[in-house]
Amino acid sequence: MCLINSVGACNDVGMSTPGMPLQAALIPDCTEVEAHHAAYRRAKTDDAIFVCIARQRPRLMVELDAMSCSGPTIPDEALTALQSAAEALVLADTVTQANVSPDYISMRAIESEQRAREIAAAFHAALHNLRQLYIAVPTGRWRV
Repeated sequence: MCLINSVGACNDVGMSTPGMPLQAALIPDCTEVEAHHAAYRRAKTDDAIFVCIARQRPRLMVELDAMSCSGPTIPDEALTALQSAAEALVLADTVTQANVSPDYISMRAIESEQRAREIAAAFHAALHNLRQLYIAVPTGRWRV
């Protein structure tokens, strides 16, 4: 298990709680299957959007899963912003593959752990905040 500041990344650091997306340094490293399962269980317990990084030799991947928590699926209008950001990362060769859906985001082949954590934290905050915006502003009032 990867340690972050001498703390077990998936066992001792909680996933986000409503209103508090994770900072980059707190994104769990879930390379090991057991760590992934523990972090996902923790996200479900905390009713939070699951987020992690994982090593895929020699690079890293980012994974977010909103099905770990209650709350609405973001509308297509909001999803466009996440897809656009993911496409920009692909075009910049920061990631080689990006999959973005209303409930699940993954990005592969990120060169450094620091960059993977930055991307994971940014998309975690964006997904969380877009869900909050959707709750406040019903989908019928969005313009594309």
